Amino acid sequence: MNSITSVELNYLVFRYLEESGFTHSAFALGYEAGINKCNIDGNLIPPGALVTFVQKGLQYLEMEANLSNNDTDVDEDFAFIKPLDLITKNAYELRKIVRDKKKNLLKERYKDKELEKKGKERKERQKERGKDRERIEKDKERGKHHADHIDDKMATDQEDKAEINNFENGASGGPKPMEISTTSPCLPVEIPSCDVTILEGHTCEVCACAWSPTGSLLASASGDSTARIWTIPDGVGRSSSQIGPLNVLVLKHVKGRAMEKSKDVTSVDWNGEGTLLATGCYDGQARIWSNNGELRSALSKHKGPIFSLKWNKKGDYLLTGSCDKTAIVWDVKAEEWKQQFEFHSGPTLDVDWRNNVSFATSSTDNMIYVCKIGENRPIKTFSGHQGEVNCVKWDPTGSLLASCSDDMTAKIWSMKHDKYVHDLKDHTKEIYTIRWSPTGPGTNNPNQPLVLASASFDSTVKLWNAEQGRLLSSFNGHREPVYSVAFSPNGEYLASGSLDKCMHIWSLKEGKIVKTYTGNGGIFEVCWNKEGDKIAACYANNTVCVLDFRM
Repeated sequence: MNSITSVELNYLVFRYLEESGFTHSAFALGYEAGINKCNIDGNLIPPGALVTFVQKGLQYLEMEANLSNNDTDVDEDFAFIKPLDLITKNAYELRKIVRDKKKNLLKERYKDKELEKKGKERKERQKERGKDRERIEKDKERGKHHADHIDDKMATDQEDKAEINNFENGASGGPKPMEISTTSPCLPVEIPSCDVTILEGHTCEVCACAWSPTGSLLASASGDSTARIWTIPDGVGRSSSQIGPLNVLVLKHVKGRAMEKSKDVTSVDWNGEGTLLATGCYDGQARIWSNNGELRSALSKHKGPIFSLKWNKKGDYLLTGSCDKTAIVWDVKAEEWKQQFEFHSGPTLDVDWRNNVSFATSSTDNMIYVCKIGENRPIKTFSGHQGEVNCVKWDPTGSLLASCSDDMTAKIWSMKHDKYVHDLKDHTKEIYTIRWSPTGPGTNNPNQPLVLASASFDSTVKLWNAEQGRLLSSFNGHREPVYSVAFSPNGEYLASGSLDKCMHIWSLKEGKIVKTYTGNGGIFEVCWNKEGDKIAACYANNTVCVLDFRM
């Protein structure tokens, strides 16, 4: 019998951690076990492979325990054994458990037969008595039957009325008023294939995407060690074969090292003018590319993978956060680092600019620091989360900071206070990301209220009133963890992408799904173009889908 190798087992555990959302644990195992150097083709490994493998092993032990030396098949008294017993006991002990269970089963069956026999005898005696009384009380029974029929009908009518009243009063067990599900009679409209452009070319999952702020260019980042810049034509969707190879630029992050396995490109971000694209990679380098695919600079100082990077609004500085626990501000023109911030005690998970010179960082150490170029200490420290802080985002004016964590809460902070001003607690699992709406003072939609959206592994998306910290809506259309949400530029719609392969577009005004699209893989990120008529979604099946949105 062939045995599983340690390399194969490590890979199965790595995939299990990755699929379960334990991104950082998966990275640590992958790094220490050298997963990127093994020759296993990940495309051949189905989802949930480790769980399936363990279940099959337990089933094998269970079958073995139920078969005696003379058995050729499992008999009808097949006894299910607890998984813990299968793991902790040897074959002899398991067979003893099965024998004891079979003895108890035979005893129970004997008791059942005796009770059944006594029950039949009792019924026969009652039947004979009934025949003797039937003739005597025949007329009397007729009258009683008629009266009982009337009483039963009245009781039934009262029960029906009670059920109707309960339903009208909301006692039917349906969703609460703030909860929005997809079970309403007005079903969402599936986006037709003619409105979908599928971009093919990546050879590994696509984990990030970003539209250029000034044109029809879409950038994508993948685990195949490349980023790509796609030119998306105007008009209705089409297949990638119609787009053609001339309209995609491949930005290779590993050159001249054919034997080296892929280096995941983790993040992409355009500068404000749309002339430069920054990419962050597992090799610890940040790279800056022109919009025609030319490598302008490779920025090296981090000692671990880059998890997040952002341009400031002015476009003169690039900010990166790394697994090496630091954040670095880079002087783009000088092509060198300006300042390294070493405050966290764990990997830096996210970074976000407040203005052109100050920014926030979050980490696995549960802490948030607000830093400023030229300052050697944080200008503000926010502590309050009880788990890894996955994401930080400043509101459009830079006055409020939102954060979300593995502790199942999102929080809103103000530079005027040391403690959070709102603690948002309605999620039941880890919150992966958050986004502010492009509304309120200082935006293009000043008359609409400022709203915060949170996406969680509990499969829901929730909207919060930023001023009051109050839950506005809970969108319950997904069946798996939600990894990404994005507001439309006009603030009227919200797109959400999930591991259930579905992208939903929600109308905030109507509080329901108005469009939906189901792809062929889990969705890691969704984003709108500047006009608000196209949405990109990057998938685990190595593709990027661009959806035309019209209402």
